[in-house]
Amino acid sequence: MTHESLVDDGWAETIELLGGEELIAGSARETKAFLRPRGVRSATDLLRLTLAYCLGKVGMRGVVAWAAASGIADISDVALLGRLRNAGPWLQQLIGHLLKREEEGLPKGRLIRILDATSVAKAGVHEKKNNGLWRMHCAFDLEREQFDFLEITDQSEAELIDRVPVVPGEIRIGDRAYLQAERIAKVMAQDGDVVVRAPWKNVRWLDANGKAFDLIGHLKSCREEVIETPVWLGLKKGEPLKMRLIALRKSEAATQEARRKINKEAKAKGKQVQPETLIAAGFVILVTSLDQEEFPSGTVLKLYRMRWRIELAFKRLKSLIGLRAPPAKDPRIAKPWILAHFLIALVTEPLSQELGVSPLERRAPAAVARHPPDRRLSDRSDLCSTSLGSPAPKSPCLATSMA
Repeated sequence: MTHESLVDDGWAETIELLGGEELIAGSARETKAFLRPRGVRSATDLLRLTLAYCLGKVGMRGVVAWAAASGIADISDVALLGRLRNAGPWLQQLIGHLLKREEEGLPKGRLIRILDATSVAKAGVHEKKNNGLWRMHCAFDLEREQFDFLEITDQSEAELIDRVPVVPGEIRIGDRAYLQAERIAKVMAQDGDVVVRAPWKNVRWLDANGKAFDLIGHLKSCREEVIETPVWLGLKKGEPLKMRLIALRKSEAATQEARRKINKEAKAKGKQVQPETLIAAGFVILVTSLDQEEFPSGTVLKLYRMRWRIELAFKRLKSLIGLRAPPAKDPRIAKPWILAHFLIALVTEPLSQELGVSPLERRAPAAVARHPPDRRLSDRSDLCSTSLGSPAPKSPCLATSMA
């Protein structure tokens, strides 16, 4: 979408992509975002003003001047500000409608989700001094190449592997921040599986007898390129959690580069690097709950390598869609600002092929598709080929927290 699409015939096309005037108006009434035509004739005109403010760079006064000159609305900047403060739940519901659309008739398969978070700075000198952030906790459906969960919090809320509602049978992939034994246990209790990168510390590693497992010692003693062994994660309450530990040995060049960065960061902070940290830097260490026969170590490693897809989605959101720090301090304005960008990201999803990513790069590991029919992936070769709004198999509607 270009900014011109807000002022020419492209706007009509945008309305259709969002579900049509009737759906937009009904959603606005339901969420009380638009009840009376005071200065703004319709819900679609209000949406137009909202997107113009959030996606444009002219500010509130510039938007109302443009609206008056274009005959779209006759409203003051103060009145529009009041409207925008009530727009959060409305934009949330529109995003949900996009993800639920055209669900009937889709092939069913095992859902693969990548969990990660991105952030933008809060407005205000005080917030900047205190590293104030708006953090967007996301789940990314690997097959559809699309976000299917979003929760907006401030910097006080950490990344949690069980934040996203679990779809039975799903596989969720996360980086080191998501190695949370207690919360992984909750995901597994709901018939979910995980593939998570692991640090060598900050978790209680146990062996089959419940004794401490020397992870670094085990890595040092092995000579294989790919190391696999059963491990248990200690829990505060209950039995330890049985997992598979898979470690891929890095190349010499990659190891040296990782150690160089660790030493540089430690020097900048005035800290001393532990020897174990330098040893662990020579490996990509994963833990997973996936069955070994269905998912051998090579397949698990391939699954984790697909985690870069959500990084690309974040890059697209910020560079192409233009998500940046909201200009307003008020959360009732800042959060709709962020939601508007995610809404447009979903609308423009069919254009993602213009990024030039090969369909072969979008393909999930072939071994994942060789499951029994009730737990296999869809056999579609191009994970990005699904049309806009088609939800992931068995995936819940996007849920957005405005707290």
